[in-house]
Amino acid sequence: MARYGGLPCEVVATSDCKDANSDSIVLVASSLEKLTGCLELYKTVLLAQQKVDSSVGCSVSLIALPLNPPKALVFSPTGPINRDYDDVRRFADAAGAGIQRAITAGSKHPLLVCAPDDTFPKTNLVSLLGALQVLYVPFEIRQDVSSKAKKVEKLLVWCEDAASKDALIKQATAIESGRLVARDIGGSDPERMAAPNVAQYVAGLFQDSPSIKVSVVFDDNTLMQSYPLFSAVNRCAKLVQRHQGRIIKLEYTGAGEVKKTLMLVGKGVTYDTGGADIKAGGHMAGMHRDKCGAATVAGFFQTLDLLKPKNIKVIGTMAMVRNSVGVESYVSDEIITSRAGKRIRVGNTDAEGRMAMADCLCEMKEKAGNEVNPHLFTIATLTGHAIRAMGPKYTIILDNGPAFQTKNAQAVQAAGDQMGDPFEISTIRREDYEFHTGKSEYEDILQCNNEPSSSTARGHQSPAAFLIMTSGLDAHGIDSNQPLKYSHLDIAGSSGPFPGVPTGAPIPALTFMYLLN
Repeated sequence: MARYGGLPCEVVATSDCKDANSDSIVLVASSLEKLTGCLELYKTVLLAQQKVDSSVGCSVSLIALPLNPPKALVFSPTGPINRDYDDVRRFADAAGAGIQRAITAGSKHPLLVCAPDDTFPKTNLVSLLGALQVLYVPFEIRQDVSSKAKKVEKLLVWCEDAASKDALIKQATAIESGRLVARDIGGSDPERMAAPNVAQYVAGLFQDSPSIKVSVVFDDNTLMQSYPLFSAVNRCAKLVQRHQGRIIKLEYTGAGEVKKTLMLVGKGVTYDTGGADIKAGGHMAGMHRDKCGAATVAGFFQTLDLLKPKNIKVIGTMAMVRNSVGVESYVSDEIITSRAGKRIRVGNTDAEGRMAMADCLCEMKEKAGNEVNPHLFTIATLTGHAIRAMGPKYTIILDNGPAFQTKNAQAVQAAGDQMGDPFEISTIRREDYEFHTGKSEYEDILQCNNEPSSSTARGHQSPAAFLIMTSGLDAHGIDSNQPLKYSHLDIAGSSGPFPGVPTGAPIPALTFMYLLN
C-alpha cells in the first residue's frame, strides 16, 4: 500500500456474484424481493433463515453458507427507501455496516454485492464508497502499527453490468483516494499534521505526478508582505519551528481547451486554541480537525490526478497555520491592513479561519481575471453556527451574486444528493455586510463580534460576507464590469464526528458536479 493516497486494499470488480476468490458475501438490498436472477440463491437462504430469525431484513444478519470452503453471507438491508425523507445514503450506510460485520467475522476478502435498484441513479457507486469509508485506516496507525495497516486484503465488487465495471472502479478509486488524503490531513493529530508536515505530505503525494504542480510559501517576510492577515494568526506559532505556517499552492490543467477554472482556498488551521480569546470550558478538544477545509483541497487534487478530466483547470491554496496562544498572539482591537488594502479590526482571535483565508482569496481574485470562466471557492470548518443551523452531516453552500445567477448552489446540491454527500443552501444578505462594516473611522471592516458564532445571529452567513469584503470581491458583484462567481462552503458539520474519522466531504459532490458531468 502506498504511504500517501493509496487505497487501504485492492479493489476488484467481478461479474460473478459467487466469486470463488471471496471468503464472505456482503449483500446490500432494500428488500428480499430485489434478489432476482443470480441472487436467487441468497434469497432462498435468507428466507429460510427468516423463519427462525425474524430480525433478518431488519438488521445486519450473518449466516454460514454450506459451501466448500464455507463462506459467510452478511445481509445488510437498507430499510425503506421510498419515503419522502429517504435518500441514497441508505445504501452507503448499509454497505458500511455490512463490511464492518464481515471484518468483525474475520473476513479478509469480502465480496460486496449491491442488489440492482433504480431508485437512485448512483446506487452502486455510493454503496462502494460507503464500504470504502469503513475500510479507511488512520494515517497514524498506518505509520506506527504495521500489523493494523489493512482491515482487509481485497475488496471484490459485483457488477451486474460488466460493461460499466471499469468506470465504477475508476470513479470510486479516485473519489476514495481523494477522501483518504483529506482524512489523513484533516484527521491526524496536530503535531503529525502541523503545517510543515502537511507541506511535506502534499509534496510527497504529488512528487511523481505529471499533472499536479505544487509550490510552498514559507519565507516569513514573504508571508507578512503578501498574506498579512494569515501572518497575524501565524505570529505566535512561528516562534516554534515545527508549527510555522505554510501556504501550499497546487495547480492542475487538463488536456484540451480549458472551459472552466475552479479556484479553491481551504482553511488549514492545524490547531485552534482560540488564540488570546482562548477556548475555555473544554471546548479545545477536537480542534486539530480545523484543517479539514485545506484537507479537502488536497484530496480534490488527488481525485483530479487520478481522473485526469479534460477541459478544466483547478488552482488550489491550502492556508496552513496554527492558532497558538502566547506572548506573540494577535489580539482583539488590532487593526491590520489586508492584501486588498482593507483595514480590518480584530474582534475575536477565535475567528482565525477567515483571517487565514482572506488574503489567499484576494490572491485568487487577482488571478481570476486571466483565467477562463473562473469560479472561486472557500472551503472551511468555519463556524459552530453551521452545525447549530443545519445539524451535523450537511455542507452549507452560499453563493455570491454572480454565482447565484447561475443557480450554482442548486446544481451542487443536486450533485450532492446523487452522491450521498448532501448540501444545504444558505444565502448571503445585506445584514451580513452591515454586520462586518467598520463601526468607527479607525477601520473599514470588523472581523467579528466577541460572541461564539453559535450564539450569533446569522453566525454562518456573515463570515462569507467578511471574506468577500476583505478580499475585495465586493468589487466583482453583479453590478461590476468584471463579475466573479464565488461560493463559500462551510463543512463544520459534514466533515465528520469527533471523536471519529473525517468523512472526506464534500469531495464526492464536487467530483460529480465538476469532474464527471
